[in-house]
Amino acid sequence: MKKMLFTIALALVASFAWGQSLRQPLMKTQDVPKPPQQTTSTTTTTTEDTGTITQYAPGSAIVLRETSGPVHYRFGKTVTYVNRSGKVLDEKTVRTKIKVGVPVRVHYAGTGQNKVVDRVILEHD
Repeated sequence: MKKMLFTIALALVASFAWGQSLRQPLMKTQDVPKPPQQTTSTTTTTTEDTGTITQYAPGSAIVLRETSGPVHYRFGKTVTYVNRSGKVLDEKTVRTKIKVGVPVRVHYAGTGQNKVVDRVILEHD
């Protein structure tokens, strides 16, 4: 009798286990509706500021003394150094002319602490 009840119980449990492994999901994953994605548009504005260099770390950062006080800028991957007429300065000229106390204009993108310079314009030739 115990053996018969054990066999029936085992058959009942096995049928539930078998049914679970063959059961199909109610919805396919591709049928699940996706929530709409919100898109945020960001616009990058480029601006120029003028000031006198108070700190300069080539390839890293520059600080200008402007009418509002010192403003920190960091350099982008590529920075072009030019004179007022737009002529690109060579490396030797950059090393000798771009230094603390020299008035420059910087062309940058971003705001606040994220001002990234891509062009430095030497104000005096």
